[in-house]
Amino acid sequence: MSSAARWSLAALVVVVALVVAIWPRGDDAGTPSYEDRFGSGSSTPTSVNTDPDALAALRAQAKLAPCPAAAPTTEPAGAVLSGITLECVGDGTPVDLAAALGGRPALLNLWAYWCGPCAEELPYMQQFSDRAGDAVTVLTVHTDPNESSALSRLVDYSVTLPGVQDGDGRVRAAVGAPPVLPVSVLIRPDGTVAKVLPQPFHSVDEIAAAVEQNLGVAA
Repeated sequence: MSSAARWSLAALVVVVALVVAIWPRGDDAGTPSYEDRFGSGSSTPTSVNTDPDALAALRAQAKLAPCPAAAPTTEPAGAVLSGITLECVGDGTPVDLAAALGGRPALLNLWAYWCGPCAEELPYMQQFSDRAGDAVTVLTVHTDPNESSALSRLVDYSVTLPGVQDGDGRVRAAVGAPPVLPVSVLIRPDGTVAKVLPQPFHSVDEIAAAVEQNLGVAA
């Protein structure tokens, strides 16, 4: 084989290797973007519940805390989450977010079962909620249609925080959060947004500091 032919063959091998490296695979472990999964949010919530009995069994295993009930007072007029009703992950009941969170500072944690940083952060959210008690309502918001996988992950993480299912990203759209996860949203007692934090927390003290700085609540 001539020298030119050898170089041509070598170049062909390199090209084939590059094509193989970048060709999409069905089992690719890479995480798709938030926008690829959800778009910009819609008004009709969706949920992937393939088997109601299996979902009920997962709920019984997860033993999540009850979602907050609607406050007896009138819903705040300027509540950013007004009109958004989502399913409680723990028991399947509807939750009117503005009414349930009204009158008390709240921390909403947007996450998804496939999100690596969320897995690290959620146990710290649990610790902060235990520490803050009734001073701050901590509510998780699962932003993927697969509710069953969310429950399985919460069992794995030993996290029992109350949470709602938001497969269409309605909360993200309402508060103007960027298409990343995790995101923490700090809500004032009047229902307005104090701060949107598109970042993972790495300790319970980091969460407490952000809450105190933006909501004025020490925990």
